[in-house]
Amino acid sequence: MPTFADFDRRNYNTVDVATGYDGWAPTYERTVLDEMDLGLLARLRVPVWDRVERAADLGCGTGRTGGWLRERGVRRIDGVDVSEGMLELARARGAHTSLRRADVRATGLPEGAYDLVIASLIDEHLPELGPFYTEARRLAAPGGRCVTVSYHPQFMMVTGMPTHYTPEGGAPVAISTHLHMLGEHLTAALAAGWALTEVVEAVVDDAWVRAKPKWAELRGHPFTIAFVWSRDGQS
Repeated sequence: MPTFADFDRRNYNTVDVATGYDGWAPTYERTVLDEMDLGLLARLRVPVWDRVERAADLGCGTGRTGGWLRERGVRRIDGVDVSEGMLELARARGAHTSLRRADVRATGLPEGAYDLVIASLIDEHLPELGPFYTEARRLAAPGGRCVTVSYHPQFMMVTGMPTHYTPEGGAPVAISTHLHMLGEHLTAALAAGWALTEVVEAVVDDAWVRAKPKWAELRGHPFTIAFVWSRDGQS
């Protein structure tokens, strides 16, 4: 299978995930647009957000996803992240019921406790997807769902752009980035016991080009993708 290194055009200095997001935390909210992930969540047919009693927000970051879920009526949200800098911002936002520093592949959260397991824009930092989907399956209650939002592999291959940030007064820094084909998601999730319920994709459109004029040549290319997985196979 191809790796991100086969397509990387930037060759930035690369750091591990915790170090990278600690460094990015002060400017993260100014550089990430809702259309990347929250816009996709809003397009999903399921889950019905206000029926979710308890959610596990894996890779919760600054609490953007948790805040979005709270606004839509999710009652309890437990978040985990490997970056203490991001967790500090999530605590300040106040959307989560609990927050802990942990790996998304070994969260320490209770087994079978969650109607919803959600992870947004984190899988590119995982060398393999199997451990993530297995942990998500462990956390899900009967009838539970898993929602993931990812950078589309086609976008990563076309642009050769790693997840990165630019510290004030410094050079761009890449955060360890891995390429996962769509088939890898299917194989790993199905092996973990998930059934695919829904897929929604976002493309680079006029709104994106207005926000990032340099992306004009990418108009029409897929950008991000959301998967909805079901623990028990219901639609």
